[in-house]
Amino acid sequence: MIIKQFKLIYFRIPIIIKLLITIVILMCFFGTVIHFIEPMQFPTIFEGIWWAFVTAATVGFGDYVPLTTSGRLIGILLILTGGGLIGFYVSSIATGTIKREQDIEHGRLAFKGTGHLILVGWNERTRQLIKVVFDNNPNEKIVLIDRTLRHISFNEFPIHYINGDATEDTILERANIRYAERVLLTADLVKNERQADTYTILATVAIRGNNETIPIIAEILSKTQIENALRAGATTIIRSNDFMSALFYHELTHSAAVTPFEDILQILSKQQFSHITLPVELENKRFVEVSHHLLIGDHLLLGIIRDRKYCIHPSANLLLLNGDILVTLVRL
Repeated sequence: MIIKQFKLIYFRIPIIIKLLITIVILMCFFGTVIHFIEPMQFPTIFEGIWWAFVTAATVGFGDYVPLTTSGRLIGILLILTGGGLIGFYVSSIATGTIKREQDIEHGRLAFKGTGHLILVGWNERTRQLIKVVFDNNPNEKIVLIDRTLRHISFNEFPIHYINGDATEDTILERANIRYAERVLLTADLVKNERQADTYTILATVAIRGNNETIPIIAEILSKTQIENALRAGATTIIRSNDFMSALFYHELTHSAAVTPFEDILQILSKQQFSHITLPVELENKRFVEVSHHLLIGDHLLLGIIRDRKYCIHPSANLLLLNGDILVTLVRL
């Protein structure tokens, strides 16, 4: 029974550790044998073991050498066995290191950290978002899940990449979804709107099933799918099509501005949007009064969220009620 348990434990040990254990046992064996064969040349077992390691590693310090024929035969056996084992051990370490780097680059390695941000979908918007995040918080831990990207260079993008489908539990577990801080799902613009939204909703269901409390920000292209995304568990819906349509209309109906809109977005990237629950002392006060109050604390009030609906730039006389969420812009 004891031998069976030992075998089970031994077979679970990584091969690198097995090799190291084998090498140590073998060196101790040869070191002990050479001590008893030539006690004058190797006064202690430790000196014999030292000779065994130096000989097997082909270092050849020459401070201890066997003088008798028996001792030299032991040395030959040591070179033939121990030398090969140590060479195999070193090459295994090198191979393991290279394989780990390849696994990281190709998205096969699980993420072990906590408090991280998970991005689902690789596109130009994700690329820009990663840049903005690291510009504002270089220590942010980001995990990217994508099923189309073949590999990603860590030197170019210091993120942890996982290749796979975000609707699968095994992929989400590799991203350590249970200990993530929040998730952002971007729409796949290569697909048509319905297919892209369907995937986003399915991924939302899978994420919510693995983490009941994590905030999920989902980009939805079609207005008709917003309710489905909310039912699936999304906490925030981004309607990029509506924003782009409003931007196009603005450009079509207004004269050219001096500052390109891209520069305005770059300026906004240096600010931070914030959601604040309406304080009790500001309840039943007008929007303009609350806005003035927040300006003192460096918060620019843009609008409110009421009954899960955004109301941006409402009437100055709108009364704010208990449960309203203030949408503000804060300077970083």
